[in-house]
Amino acid sequence: MNITHEHEEIYRTTTRFVEDEINPNVADWERAGVFPAHEVYRGLGELGLLGITKAENVGGLGLDYSYQYMFAEALGTCTCGGIPMAIGVQTDMATPALARYGSDELQEEFLAPAVAGEQVAAIAVSEPGAGSDVASIGTTARADGGDYVINGQKMWITNGTQADWACTLVNSGDSADGSRHGNKSLIVIPLDLPGVNRQTKLDKLGQRSSDTAIIYFDNVRVPRYHLIGEEGRGFSYQMQQFQEERIFLAASILQAMERVIADTIDYTRQRKIFGGSVLDKQYVHFRLCELKTELEAARSLTRDSCADLIAGRDVTLKASMAKLKTTRLARELTDACLQFWGGQGFMWESSVAQFYRDLRLHSIGGGADEVMLSIIAKRLGLAPGSRS
Repeated sequence: MNITHEHEEIYRTTTRFVEDEINPNVADWERAGVFPAHEVYRGLGELGLLGITKAENVGGLGLDYSYQYMFAEALGTCTCGGIPMAIGVQTDMATPALARYGSDELQEEFLAPAVAGEQVAAIAVSEPGAGSDVASIGTTARADGGDYVINGQKMWITNGTQADWACTLVNSGDSADGSRHGNKSLIVIPLDLPGVNRQTKLDKLGQRSSDTAIIYFDNVRVPRYHLIGEEGRGFSYQMQQFQEERIFLAASILQAMERVIADTIDYTRQRKIFGGSVLDKQYVHFRLCELKTELEAARSLTRDSCADLIAGRDVTLKASMAKLKTTRLARELTDACLQFWGGQGFMWESSVAQFYRDLRLHSIGGGADEVMLSIIAKRLGLAPGSRS
């Protein structure tokens, strides 16, 4: 991936916003269990950072995904993991299908305000019995005149208590071939409609400044023009969205891991044990060198997947590998570094504890590690049924 001056400017603009507008408030937002999404997104929208890859006619910059990649890496300079995740929902999870397949009317009503930061978006796919197994969702959309009538429940919805609308995966009828995939549709559902209940805010292990909710739909009426693209194509559209989501998730935690290593070096240099610093112990500095090397390998893989995306190549395999590698490394790296902090690492306020909690989600959200391995196995012809 070729990094130009323009890429570096995107990175600098984003890090300045993070340092000035987000990081000074993280401690308060973590305690509150929510951050002011409309306020933060409005600031990002004014800088053009919520529509980097979106078309100019909806207020975007019309740039390729390499610029979005730099934005994602820069968000990793946040001192928590929840806010980058929430912002990524707005840019890379709730809006790509709308930008690709949404009608002009739908884009004007929902995409343009999301790009401007005037509206907060959510992606509503997961359900209590359908997280990794997306095809098992139970939420339905029944056509009734000029409306869809929505019934069901969505679980673990990031931005759920604050979002203005959700890009929602539903069962919209029977598929022509009888499969679980051909009956899915993506529909934009405003979350202030009668029958929407999202009062249940979830109490999470980490990413506490990012609000997460259960959303119930009880005979919610949505105009049929809120359908994104074609009816019955929602599963395919969502699988496409997942590729950008997975690259974003991988890129957005690289700088967080850099911070954990840097903070651990500083702390172990000062911490004395058995007549010297912890950092002086060969195992400690060798292990930190290993982790730094693994981090650079993960960065290279993630950037390579981004380059493939820009070139128009099928990025499913490499994006799945990048997400698997970076998220597993986040677990390994934060755990190893926390150990070197000793008792102080177990304190809630330490930076290593913050990311130990926050980055654990990345091996689950956006497709669990096991889903990534399943995709990789199929693409390599190793899974039953994929062998030639």
